[in-house]
Amino acid sequence: MNPIVIDVEASAFGRGSYPIEVGVAMPNHTTHCYLIRPENDWQRWDEESASVHNLSRDTLIAHGRSVKEVATELNNLLSGHKVYSDAWGFDSSWLALLFHRAGVQQEFRLQALNTLLEETDLVEWAKVRDDITCDLNLTRHRASADALITQLTYLRLAHDDYELPEYGLLNLPEEDLCVI
Repeated sequence: MNPIVIDVEASAFGRGSYPIEVGVAMPNHTTHCYLIRPENDWQRWDEESASVHNLSRDTLIAHGRSVKEVATELNNLLSGHKVYSDAWGFDSSWLALLFHRAGVQQEFRLQALNTLLEETDLVEWAKVRDDITCDLNLTRHRASADALITQLTYLRLAHDDYELPEYGLLNLPEEDLCVI
């Protein structure tokens, strides 16, 4: 099984935080990325979080899409599918906020990726993820890249003989990586 994986970046952690970027890795390893323009009353911004994802609030205002547009696009892409997250507790709350504010019902089911893993996989997860990140020569922390790294980490753990796709991440079209 090659799962669809989603990753959500946020303005901060905890109360008052909101989604700022959603990335999806599809079974064929294509990625989709959506920057989200903050709603007017979404004001909490944590500079420490911003230093990790390297997005500014001004960038989101200038280049982000409305919550309704992002929610609709996610439904168009994922409707009827199980979608997996390695940070289900955070991602589920940020997606719920996105869909609530958009006034759109979420049409896909979000599952915790660890439900697909064996206990031994959990022990090896961090090392394998670091190896994948190194193999892809990828150091930036962004939603679509993180979703793809998570998907490939799962595949390498689930299938001992799994090889990374030949094209690698570096040859994907820039729009797939949400390069801003």
